[in-house]
Amino acid sequence: MYLGNDPMFLLILIAFGLSMWASFRVRGTFNRYAEVPAQSGMTGYDAARRMLDNNGLYDVQIEPIPGVLSDHYDPTKKVVRLSEAVYHERSISAISVACHEVGHAVQHKVHYPMLVLRHRMFPIVNFASGIAPFLLIVGIILSFSNLILLGIIFFSAAVAFQLVTLPVEFNATNRAKQQMVTYGFVSPQERQGVNKVLNAAALTYVAAALVSLLQLLRFVGIFNQRND
Repeated sequence: MYLGNDPMFLLILIAFGLSMWASFRVRGTFNRYAEVPAQSGMTGYDAARRMLDNNGLYDVQIEPIPGVLSDHYDPTKKVVRLSEAVYHERSISAISVACHEVGHAVQHKVHYPMLVLRHRMFPIVNFASGIAPFLLIVGIILSFSNLILLGIIFFSAAVAFQLVTLPVEFNATNRAKQQMVTYGFVSPQERQGVNKVLNAAALTYVAAALVSLLQLLRFVGIFNQRND
């Protein structure tokens, strides 16, 4: 049912391969520029704190957390959480990742529309993404078209969430790139390294969205076949 001569399945495999490659690439690029000290001498924490203050976000805290590339901004508690390799280090990678996460805090402050939409979608998507696989698997095994259709509807919400995430991530990256140079966290000559680190990270979101979108199209194809 899943292999055969199914071109969509082959596209999903290719997209999944792209996703794996993007994951390895972001780690490799991060590790490479983690060895390159920033000329400013700032740590990831220093850059994040300075960028927050320059944007009037004095109430947003910064916390170190364990893990690798576990960095994120928590809008519910107004906390930028940085992995230890980012929080303490004085590298191009550390400053780039830290400022990207602050970019999300700035989005939160200015009510960036796509971020607002993403936050409103989250409770629905959290439920939908949990139940969609069950509905699809049971519907396909038992040939219940209505269950497949319901699963597709729920899965569509998860795909829409990933698509909305793309402009959110790209916008946070653009804010970080602009302010890092403007405020002197990195020199113009170091911009190339910043671009490589943040562009590699952005590619992982693109690959994940592509995989999900192709999976959705394949489920739609299965549904149409069952109703022919």
